[in-house]
Amino acid sequence: MTHKYQVTGMTCTSCEAKVKSTLLMVENVSEVEVSKAESSATITMDKHIALSDFQKVLPEKYKISALNHNEVAEQTKSWFETYKPILLIFAYIVGVTLVLQFGNHHFDAMQWMQHFMAGFFLVFSFFKLLNLKDFAESYAMYDIVAKRINIWGFIYAFIELGLGIAYLINFNPLVTNSITFVVMSISIIGVLQSVLNKRKIQCACLGAVFNLPMSTVTIIEDALMITMSALMIIKLI
Repeated sequence: MTHKYQVTGMTCTSCEAKVKSTLLMVENVSEVEVSKAESSATITMDKHIALSDFQKVLPEKYKISALNHNEVAEQTKSWFETYKPILLIFAYIVGVTLVLQFGNHHFDAMQWMQHFMAGFFLVFSFFKLLNLKDFAESYAMYDIVAKRINIWGFIYAFIELGLGIAYLINFNPLVTNSITFVVMSISIIGVLQSVLNKRKIQCACLGAVFNLPMSTVTIIEDALMITMSALMIIKLI
């Protein structure tokens, strides 16, 4: 995609060159054309880059602003494009598990959560197992256990698979939910640390198949599993 921006503060050809070289260094920028006369920069990028990211790298004397596009709309569109795989997976799991509820006379929240968690763990473990080695390497970049125990990433994928099967066959719900609560609570620690420290790393939630950045989406994903398992434990006790 290509967007045109207004860049103020350029007073000479050296400024043009400085702005161009600086913007070209931004990740996912492939081409930059800068005009001092028009006070503009035309930037071609692989995916939409936030205006704040451009401003962050430019020297303080230069100010950049959008000209012919709505920055909020573009960022929203970019967010949906980035997280499209995980959003579709969640939509499918929610949809299928809701359809299963049509066989009941009333909506059974506990049963729906059991089915949802079965679908979640089975689907997410499937993507991890497609390339187990790369998943383990990505997971070790942020998970507090995988950082210290290399084999944990390999084990974790099979734990998710086992939990998916356990929820599917309704195996000892108290044990299954307790394991889920503990495992996901440990997992979310590394996710929180990475997001709060604004580390730009790949989220391993869908293995190495999709290049999803670590973000609040990952926190919500883990927190959802923790909350559901906690609610089911409370119901069972």
